[in-house]
Amino acid sequence: MTDAPPQSADALRGGLVVSSHGRHCMVETADGTRVICHPRGKKSAAVVGDRVLWQPSRDEGTIERVEERRNLFYRQDEVRSKSFAANLDLVLILVAADPVFSESQLARALIAAEDARIAPLVVLNKSDLAAPYTRAWERLQPYRDMGYEVLGLSLAQAGAARRAELLRRLAGKTTLVLGPSGAGKSTLINLLVPGALAATGEVSQALNSGKHTTTTTSWYWVDRAAGTALLDSPGFQEFGLRHIAPMHLAACMPDLRAHAQECRFYNCTHLHEPGCGVISTVKTAYSAGGISASRYKIYSDLFAELSAPQRY
Repeated sequence: MTDAPPQSADALRGGLVVSSHGRHCMVETADGTRVICHPRGKKSAAVVGDRVLWQPSRDEGTIERVEERRNLFYRQDEVRSKSFAANLDLVLILVAADPVFSESQLARALIAAEDARIAPLVVLNKSDLAAPYTRAWERLQPYRDMGYEVLGLSLAQAGAARRAELLRRLAGKTTLVLGPSGAGKSTLINLLVPGALAATGEVSQALNSGKHTTTTTSWYWVDRAAGTALLDSPGFQEFGLRHIAPMHLAACMPDLRAHAQECRFYNCTHLHEPGCGVISTVKTAYSAGGISASRYKIYSDLFAELSAPQRY
């Protein structure tokens, strides 16, 4: 049996992919109706946030075409790619004061956002934990100096004023909420979208990480009329960047990028070359405008990882 021929664009209906589960997607129509749709053929290229053209068939539908994307945010390891969402305005990277967040994970998420040309917003949760929060805020100082916007809050104690502040920051945008398990992503969704019923996981103190509660990206309207949407994403423990060329890595790290133009050689790897503007700026202790030893180690480790041969 062969697939039926695709329909002309005039005969198709437009829709928005709001969730994806294996071989089928949930597509939302202009009037808010949600319809289960299946891809034509053996592989679906549609991800949450895609605008698609689909053909109704009884009480379901068939996705015939994915419209051109503005961007795609995804991660890629040696084995496979994991697409989070498409056509984003903002990536909200949520980290917590406790458990202690991984700077490597944060850096990887920011690099992926830079590569996709999507604005990032870093949110530090659990400001109610005074000592851990102070330490975490200090760790984020280099990122604030790079120009990244960093907000602090306590989702457990967020009142109406803080909720209104967050809503103002996200108004009119499609925002992917990204972060490791246990940071509070689903709690944030529930705070801003009452009734979303996003599952909230408890932090596992024994493993110092959160339990995975969200397995797919899901779209929630905060204000449909204003175009404000939040996308809850699966928690992750690893964030592969195999889709980024090693020689492009420094361009995705603002602190390195600021000094790369000072290198003697145009094809400098910033690892060993004489006259390297990046290496000469690395300092053991961080200072504004410089490159910390920890950030440089993240770069050098990533460069080695991305340069290693693929194993299949």
